[in-house]
Amino acid sequence: MTFYDDIYPFYPPQRAAFIVSGRLLAIILVFLVLAVSLLLILPGIRGRTRVFWMFRMTVSLFIGVVIVALNFTNSWAEARMTTNATYKSFSNAVIQAEVGLHVGLYGINVTLRGNPIIQFNETINYNEMFSWHDIVEEEYEQALLKGLPNPILYIVEKFTLSSPCGMIFQYRYSGRFASATLWTAFCCWALANILFSLPVVLYAGYMTVATGAFIFFSMASFSTIMNVPQCVFSIGEDSFVTEYSHSFWLALATGVLCAIIGVFVVMLNFLMPEKIKAAFSVGFDSCEDEDQSCPEGYLNSVFLNGEMYLPRTPKLIPVSQ
Repeated sequence: MTFYDDIYPFYPPQRAAFIVSGRLLAIILVFLVLAVSLLLILPGIRGRTRVFWMFRMTVSLFIGVVIVALNFTNSWAEARMTTNATYKSFSNAVIQAEVGLHVGLYGINVTLRGNPIIQFNETINYNEMFSWHDIVEEEYEQALLKGLPNPILYIVEKFTLSSPCGMIFQYRYSGRFASATLWTAFCCWALANILFSLPVVLYAGYMTVATGAFIFFSMASFSTIMNVPQCVFSIGEDSFVTEYSHSFWLALATGVLCAIIGVFVVMLNFLMPEKIKAAFSVGFDSCEDEDQSCPEGYLNSVFLNGEMYLPRTPKLIPVSQ
């Protein structure tokens, strides 16, 4: 092998780009198991409450899985562009590729995909993850040893402690506070589900509102990165800056949903408390179907009249002959 055929023997083989995050896949599988378990007990619920119960559980599981998954997604802020850039060190080869930066609460994800994907007898398809919890300088040094493409190294260098942009401080601390408030929202969501099964529907509504409020707090914490001067990424002749992406807007939609549900439950509890308790099957023993009549009950007249002791029957004594 030589340098002239654009193959670099001193670099380790290229890793295949991952498709789905392992943590995110595990979270989805856990909530899918919970959903299937709830579907299995659904036939045991009779009457019209079955539809309402299924709708309530589906919405609740959706809110729960979104809150947990948002902690591990890498799409809170994104930026991408297609440009011509030098591929690797010790080579003047220029490739046309799509460069992407995906920012999460725990780190960044840098992608590089060739256009076309195969250039210079090599598949250009990189997806590299760099976490805030690890030392970024060490991960950057490992990326240099791996011989990652220059566009990826350039973006990661912006997040090192020695970079004049100081992006590591902006994104790391805002991500930490956003993650902490999201986990607090998850605790409020779990407590709200417990309260909905108890005769305290009003407090369950309050906790649902609190869930939405903490989701909004996480968004506000992450939004602080936009209040500082943005660092411009220049690759080749093009440049880009990060903008809010899917996870941010999904958090906004989930927070609004929690706020609407919580306010709706609180208002109905003040307007029609008996009906809202009956809707959540709290403190009532009623028939399952309104069309079916309840069986007649029989009252114990002895307890109603206060007679706690029954009269004793005389004991017969045999008479000896």
